[in-house]
Amino acid sequence: MKITGIVTTGLGKAAYFLNQEFYKSQFNEKCGFTPFPGTLNIIVEEDKLEDIRLMKNSCKNVIKPDQGFGGVRYIKAHLNQDILGAIVFPDKTTHDENYLEFISKDKLRDKYNFEDGDEVLLTIDI
Repeated sequence: MKITGIVTTGLGKAAYFLNQEFYKSQFNEKCGFTPFPGTLNIIVEEDKLEDIRLMKNSCKNVIKPDQGFGGVRYIKAHLNQDILGAIVFPDKTTHDENYLEFISKDKLRDKYNFEDGDEVLLTIDI
């Protein structure tokens, strides 16, 4: 599945969570990379929301929570065809449905010069 979206500024909360050792080690084991402590936030078009709901609800890939934290479902994906990462669906989130959070080993805004308003392509490995 391919979804285009627009890069936007997030809430800045992901860094704390992705710095937790149990999240880092599980993502490394299950996805093959240790995520940079932060997400690239992507707003998707309303016409893709049903596809995203189905993808999220059928997702069986789970990072198990530690005490006091929530679980995270994830789907491996590529950004702009060549950046390996995953879309994450935290059990506890304040984002609207049309926000996707993409993780990767790199700080994507710096490495690829992404700015708010840039269009990106997600290729989802389902």
